[in-house]
Amino acid sequence: MPDSHSARALARVAIVGDGRVGRAMVSALRQAGVDVQGPLGRGATGERAGIVLLAVPDAEIGAAAALIAPGCVVGHFSGATTLEPLAPHEALSIHPLTTVTGETSFEGVPAALAGSTAEALAMAHALAGALGMRPFDVSDADRPAYHAAASIASNFLVTLECFAEDLAATAGVPREALAPLVRATVANWEGHGAAALTGPIARGDEQTVARQRAAVAERLPERAELFDALVAATRDLRARQGAGS
Repeated sequence: MPDSHSARALARVAIVGDGRVGRAMVSALRQAGVDVQGPLGRGATGERAGIVLLAVPDAEIGAAAALIAPGCVVGHFSGATTLEPLAPHEALSIHPLTTVTGETSFEGVPAALAGSTAEALAMAHALAGALGMRPFDVSDADRPAYHAAASIASNFLVTLECFAEDLAATAGVPREALAPLVRATVANWEGHGAAALTGPIARGDEQTVARQRAAVAERLPERAELFDALVAATRDLRARQGAGS
């Protein structure tokens, strides 16, 4: 990307929002050698900055952007929000695909980027590069699908593992006993995708699946519908794997 884009992105950056993300971004950018102001309180205009990044709740992005001085490039860190609330400013977004808690290193963290212009997108790449992120572009049209995928991969995984934890507890098995299996499965999926699928459905062992279903219905009847949905989705995955082999 042109050096002028990098220079503009890395000069006179302001962060608005004094929450976890705002503080983490200020710290990370300063460690990267970026001249950054903040975290500024909500209501800041960013008039002395060339680029203003809003680390505020999604519902407040539009109102915060409306206060920013004309001529600034304005960005946000939301995964679900498009660039529309930032109009009429030249706009960008950087969504770190990680959980931000306190001091956070963004080195190696994947990040979804967007820009309302080619220059704004280049600036987003420059900022992500300064933080050591692994960036990829996501258009506004693809934003809902991208964010849903992130929720499935993270939020729904916790829901699923808590289902497993609750069922294991009825057999006197602690959560910690399941953790190595979860880690190994995630690592296997990362390396092999759907080919990581194992277990009775992958083997076509329907008798075992039926016994599992009976145990769920007896011990966690409120989760039987979820178990059935997961079995159906896993059978579909196995069938698609077989069709592709």
